[in-house]
Amino acid sequence: MADKRVMLTEEGLKKLEDKLEYLKSVRRIEVAERIKQAIDFGDISENSEYEDAKNEQAFIEGEVLNLEKMLRNSDIIREDQTSNKGTVRMGNTVVIRDLEFNEDMEYTLVGSAEADPAENRISNESPVGEAIIGQEVGTTVEVRVPAGVLKYQVVEIKD
Repeated sequence: MADKRVMLTEEGLKKLEDKLEYLKSVRRIEVAERIKQAIDFGDISENSEYEDAKNEQAFIEGEVLNLEKMLRNSDIIREDQTSNKGTVRMGNTVVIRDLEFNEDMEYTLVGSAEADPAENRISNESPVGEAIIGQEVGTTVEVRVPAGVLKYQVVEIKD
């Protein structure tokens, strides 16, 4: 089975590369030093510091592998691909209006690896992201959620 492709903006790519570099060049060394110190304490069979450091090492190595896989399988959303051509595209910032409450919301459409609803960055795989991608200004979309159906109108597409 082929690995899933990961959509990243140029900013998201840089963040993942920086995080990977930090894990490899800083965190690995810190944890290796903790393990060395714990071994120096003596009997490692009952050494909770050693166990804790080994668990942290395993977590970091898993994170490194995950980031490397994401970067290997990434497709970069270049700025020239997001320029407003009349439809919502990956990397666009989009203003949508909740038709029930007449409230406008602004979201940037990114890949799932970069999604952060707290920063108004939604995934193209989210229900709202799936509904608005490819739509034009003025289009009304319906989003099915457990509570029913929400209706949004695409108000503006920003580059």
